[in-house]
Amino acid sequence: QVQLVESGGGLVQPGGSLRLSCAASGFTLDYYAIGWFRQAPGKEREGVSCISSSDGSTYYTDSVKGRFTISRDGAKNTVYLQMNSLKPEDTAVYYCNAKRGVNLYWGQGTQVTVSS
Repeated sequence: QVQLVESGGGLVQPGGSLRLSCAASGFTLDYYAIGWFRQAPGKEREGVSCISSSDGSTYYTDSVKGRFTISRDGAKNTVYLQMNSLKPEDTAVYYCNAKRGVNLYWGQGTQVTVSS
C-alpha cells in the first residue's frame, strides 16, 4: 500500500525548533521529488520547500530561508524538514507530497503551532 505519513508536529514557543518527518511506504522516496506545503486557517496552501530526486537541489520560499532545512534519509525512506527559529506565522498544518511523472502522493498533514 502506497502511503506518506507526516509526523513531528506539535506546540512550540516562538524561537523554538521542530523536525517534521515524511515517511513513505510502498514506494521509494529517493526516486521522487518531495515537497513540503503548509496551510494556515483561512489561507491557501502554500509551498514551503522541496528537494529534487535527481541532484538533491533544494528550494525554499522566502519566508523560511535560513530557518528551514529539507533533507533526505534514503535508508529510512524519509524526508525531513528541520524548522528553526519558529515564528507564530509558521503556524499551519504541514503536508508533504511526493511526485514522479504522473504519480503524486500526499500525506495527511501534521499540525504545527507556534505560540507562547
